[in-house]
Amino acid sequence: MSAAEVLRRLRLFLLVLSLLLFIGTLLELWLVNHTGDAIQWLAFIFAGLGFFATLSVLFRRGRKTVLMLRGCMLVVVLGSLFGIYQHVSNNIAFEREIHPNATFSQLAWKGLGGANPLLAGNTCRRRTSGVGRYL
Repeated sequence: MSAAEVLRRLRLFLLVLSLLLFIGTLLELWLVNHTGDAIQWLAFIFAGLGFFATLSVLFRRGRKTVLMLRGCMLVVVLGSLFGIYQHVSNNIAFEREIHPNATFSQLAWKGLGGANPLLAGNTCRRRTSGVGRYL
């Protein structure tokens, strides 16, 4: 098998894997009822954007679609970082209500592992980190 064929198969594998992970993310968001307020719908938008961008490259690979995928993945990563910020800041605010005299370091530590998990907003970022590199 030639190096070009191996690279083609690796690209296909990563695109399909990314597509399945975005589907899983959308399903998980729906199952945990991540629809409480408007800001929570951003996770659906980012996951949907990643899904459709990946799908477009999977069926119509070209320079424009690959560049569009890379741009979309950048937006998804930025949205994931925003989600992490939202989760941690909400955890810290909750801990501040429960323990009003706690120090910042105590609040920050509890904010990383509270009711809203730290890496919940990181789900899409982890799933897209390797896709654009191989396309």
